[in-house]
Amino acid sequence: MPELPEVETARRALQEHCAGKRIVKCAAAEDTKVIDGVARDRLEEALVGRTIDAARRKGKNLWIELDSPPHPTFQFGMAGAIYIKGVELSKYKRSAVSSTEEWPSKYSKLFVQMDDGLEFSFTDKRRFAKIRLVDNPEAVPPISELGPDALFEPMKLDDFMKSLGRKNVPIKSLLLDQSFISGIGNWMADEVLYQARIHPMQTASKISKDKCAALHLCIKEVIDKSLEVGADSSQFPENWIFHSREKKPGKAFVDGKKIDFITVGGRTSAYVPELQKLDGADAATSRSKRSEDKGNDDDKKSRKGTDAPKPAKGRVKVAKGSSGKAANASDDGDEEEEAKPAKRGRKLSAKVANVSTKNAGGTQGNEATDEDQEAEEDVKPAKRGRKQIEKTVKGSSKEADREDGDEEADDKIEAKPGKRRGQKTQPTEAKSLPNEVQDAGPARRPQRKARQT
Repeated sequence: MPELPEVETARRALQEHCAGKRIVKCAAAEDTKVIDGVARDRLEEALVGRTIDAARRKGKNLWIELDSPPHPTFQFGMAGAIYIKGVELSKYKRSAVSSTEEWPSKYSKLFVQMDDGLEFSFTDKRRFAKIRLVDNPEAVPPISELGPDALFEPMKLDDFMKSLGRKNVPIKSLLLDQSFISGIGNWMADEVLYQARIHPMQTASKISKDKCAALHLCIKEVIDKSLEVGADSSQFPENWIFHSREKKPGKAFVDGKKIDFITVGGRTSAYVPELQKLDGADAATSRSKRSEDKGNDDDKKSRKGTDAPKPAKGRVKVAKGSSGKAANASDDGDEEEEAKPAKRGRKLSAKVANVSTKNAGGTQGNEATDEDQEAEEDVKPAKRGRKQIEKTVKGSSKEADREDGDEEADDKIEAKPGKRRGQKTQPTEAKSLPNEVQDAGPARRPQRKARQT
């Protein structure tokens, strides 16, 4: 995004090509988000017929000084840019407007034509920029709130060291504070800290004198080099972190050294851990924090699983059951629901099995005993799966009814004494036992027991 070098390059272009010329035409966009605090027709009327005396800048803010007030000011935001028709200016990717697009661009927020035919436009793709009309730009916010300009009002080294010594904040956050030094943005802060070999999280007041001097020098060198190439980032030195700071973590390197990313002051910050190390108390604090974080991570790992919710009892029993039981559950597709029944269900099923065995008699008795033992496992399932199993059983009963007709229906009713059937009960008939268990009342009636006797 535009920082001091980009805005200064635009200021120099306006100063060179537009100073001393009269404005004959002006067109402002109907965009109240960008055209701030003034109606578009009022802005146009204030500029037409006026002469440009100079282009001024402080920090990342620019204004055009006319022959009399009010004056238009430009806060570039994330993608603001100045274009002069026929003049090549630096382009940065967030604001670049293709030369093949119509003129003025569809992103133009203010178009101005001079008396000699020269035209310039202020564009903004992202709409975070601000255009205002004020009588004295330096006397009102945001310009009045800015600290010394990093290019025009550089601090002397002694003053710079004293200022850092009073600030107990991370140095990256301090450099981004426009009330401390104006003009330095995110990419510039990362660059000067990398060149000075200072960690972004280093507390400003704890930076050594040698590194303070290195930082003071690097701020000047980065600005001078950027302006030397017209803020054209493609011509920045190859050993600058700038070229890799927007690459993905793990794929960002400078001079063969890995670049890491952290958040400082709410901004993503690129740095080289091998070269930019924390010093003194900050290093001790960082080690302590890493040790604490590691301890917390190890504690979480050691407790992993112990605090996890235990499975339902029915599920555990199925898992521990015999392979035969597991196979039966798997065949039915209801492994989780066919857990062992509650104790009351097992006792009841045992009683029913005994009654059924006595009532069946003859060769039918042994077979019924085996089937009852198998059915005993499915009687009264755990509450969670009971309804589903009841539905499954009822469905099986209905299919059996359709296959065997009235004869199968008769088999579901407990056989009365003296009415033995000649054919043996098929194994499939065991599936009807859960229904018999649920209707187990008749098997316990005293009158039936008397008949058997």
